[in-house]
Amino acid sequence: MKPLLINTSDLQGGAARAAYRLHQGLQEIGVESRMLVQKKTSTDNSVIGPKTNIKGPRSSSWNLMAVARYLVDRLPLAYYDYHNFQQMDWSPQWLPHNIHKKINRIHPDVVHFHWICQGFVPVQEVAKIKQPLVWTLHDMWAFTGGCHYNGTCDGYKNKCGTCPQLSSGKGNDLSNWVWKRKKKYWADLDFTVVTPSRWLANCASSSSLFEDKKIEVIPNGLDLQKYKPVSKDEARRALKLPLDKNLILFGALNSTGDKRKGFQYLRSAVGMLSDEFDFEAIVFGNSDDGDQLDIPINYMGRLPDNMLNSIYSAADVFVAPSVQDNLPNTIMESLACGTPSVAFDIGGMSDMIVHKENGYLAKPFDVDDLAKGIEWVVEQDQRKEYLSEASRKYVEKNFELKSIAKKYADLYSEL
Repeated sequence: MKPLLINTSDLQGGAARAAYRLHQGLQEIGVESRMLVQKKTSTDNSVIGPKTNIKGPRSSSWNLMAVARYLVDRLPLAYYDYHNFQQMDWSPQWLPHNIHKKINRIHPDVVHFHWICQGFVPVQEVAKIKQPLVWTLHDMWAFTGGCHYNGTCDGYKNKCGTCPQLSSGKGNDLSNWVWKRKKKYWADLDFTVVTPSRWLANCASSSSLFEDKKIEVIPNGLDLQKYKPVSKDEARRALKLPLDKNLILFGALNSTGDKRKGFQYLRSAVGMLSDEFDFEAIVFGNSDDGDQLDIPINYMGRLPDNMLNSIYSAADVFVAPSVQDNLPNTIMESLACGTPSVAFDIGGMSDMIVHKENGYLAKPFDVDDLAKGIEWVVEQDQRKEYLSEASRKYVEKNFELKSIAKKYADLYSEL
């Protein structure tokens, strides 16, 4: 079996990390997996990246034409918000790109899409894939008119238009055009949709584009030899963190800047915490950009993978107050390192956090309950120990990488 996993990047971003981990897991169980990306950061020879490279942030390599595709593909957004169109979390995916020819030259048995935006795989190219196709969704983009998370809009259940994220009042706007293109090119395609969370599966099945598609739920996997608990005191000493505080960990890519990740809710909840617990915060994914809490913050910036074990193990509780999320890698990584998590009960959070077993699920956007959950985790030493052990066991049972890879290998074989 020779699957080809396709993702815009191999390592940058949550979807990329999940896809690359699966790629490694498949290889570990004897599947001849390869990966095709537009932006390559790893030195893995089984990852096919650009041939003519320019160096981008953090030494990633881009093909010059790929950069142009990414920028030009986003130009229609400038009509709606000229000053912010490059920052909008929205993907048209219209610019032509004959990537199917490259896929055919590789001759895979199965093509496995993951996150394919930033101009990488345009809508019309999906229909040109002749091999059996699996598509793992890491957000909602595949069944919307262009947004990656819908917020409070249910347009994807119909045919999109008057898109609130575009501040559009027109029914035949860009979102409606993108939706129509997906409907046109994908209506008769036979492909299998996989979602990492039950929540995203429900969203996909209720969408007008994927309501008739076969949808499976297979979570992301994690290498539990790489992510495992280490001594809390040793981790804190290595990171120069206080030994005598209750440490709250918060982090994601652009953690304080991405409103979907909910730093604003963490700020409010921290203001309600009792002084008796003596909290400090650790924030990774951002350097100190002036965002403050009512407790001291230790900003760690962007961390390499070899530091993540220590950062998770150093914390007493990981807090993920996201507004919308699928199956965040950060929660899974934290639990694997024996650190319980607190989150709002939204999206795929309940697939990882069992309320008062390995963490706490707060009522959505109730900052009082979020603060209550943080205090509940740390208020008893015996409870801390129990939650830590339960966190690790839950990941071992549900998210071990080889077992997840085996589920995908079985799916490939069926196809």
